[in-house]
Amino acid sequence: MRINIYYGGRGLLDDPTLYVVNKMQEVLTELRVEVERYNIHEYKNKISTLPQTLKEADGVILATTVEWLGIGGFMQQFLDACWLYGDKQKLRSLYMQPVVMSTTYGERDGAVTLENSWDILGGLPCDGICAYVNDLVSFEMNEEYALIIEKKAESLYRAVSQKMKGLPTSNQAVTETILRTQPLDLTPQETEQLSKYVADDTYVKKQKEDIEELASMFKGMLGESVKEESNSYIVELESHFLPNADEDAVYELIIEDKKVPLIIEIKNKKLRCFYEPEEETIHADVHIRISISVMDQIVQGRMTFQRAFMTGEMTAKGNFKTLRMLDNVFVFEG
Repeated sequence: MRINIYYGGRGLLDDPTLYVVNKMQEVLTELRVEVERYNIHEYKNKISTLPQTLKEADGVILATTVEWLGIGGFMQQFLDACWLYGDKQKLRSLYMQPVVMSTTYGERDGAVTLENSWDILGGLPCDGICAYVNDLVSFEMNEEYALIIEKKAESLYRAVSQKMKGLPTSNQAVTETILRTQPLDLTPQETEQLSKYVADDTYVKKQKEDIEELASMFKGMLGESVKEESNSYIVELESHFLPNADEDAVYELIIEDKKVPLIIEIKNKKLRCFYEPEEETIHADVHIRISISVMDQIVQGRMTFQRAFMTGEMTAKGNFKTLRMLDNVFVFEG
């Protein structure tokens, strides 16, 4: 018999869940049960692959700590992965015992959440342990509490060894009729491979780059080109330019959905605006990132560069004194 323990807490030394889990592991080991423990926080970049570890298990213990609200992010991510990438056929035969310790309010709600989640996954929930722990030392020293924990571990052992049946629940009925994943028609082997791809940051990054490349290609097919937008905002800037500053400056405006940055070059009180070619590199004094809607408001006189920066609608890095000069040399009236 093999029992897998999945610990969803943060691994803190004063976490009461760790004490309970260690106690249960000792009891199960004495009963000659093979116990494998997974601290989910140590697998935070590969949580999507953890459901594959359920294949050899006969039962599981889902242990987590309620620190302020709910079962915590690590355990929730693991359950999400079980729903998306777990072998549903295998899950139907797996017994699960919840262990939820709380240092605040909500241990019973946490246990119910785990039971309902496992029920919806198609597994077999067992009676678990939930408790509020105010003083960890007194909790660990209490022999009656230790006896209760030992009995709960033994009850899980009996449920798995005797393959105890459970009565049907409404959660299972809802799962069969409503809660269905999208029909991908994947075999368990393909699902396992998919979970590994999802956990691979390099693969995911490459997929995003491919999607962006395809999006750019389709935009080009729809007629969006650099040539069409080569005069965007340039006429407005040139017509509202007031050379009343003695300083020279170069601004790079990265405008949302524009393929190349807009360069504003002021030198000897003369203005030059152009979209930077991809093969050319301009050394700007100020780099600005702005959306089309905010840029439209500025050229329409309903917003200033300084106000957009102060409200967070525009971001900039570089010489902020030079940034303030923009509103002096470009005067747009509403």
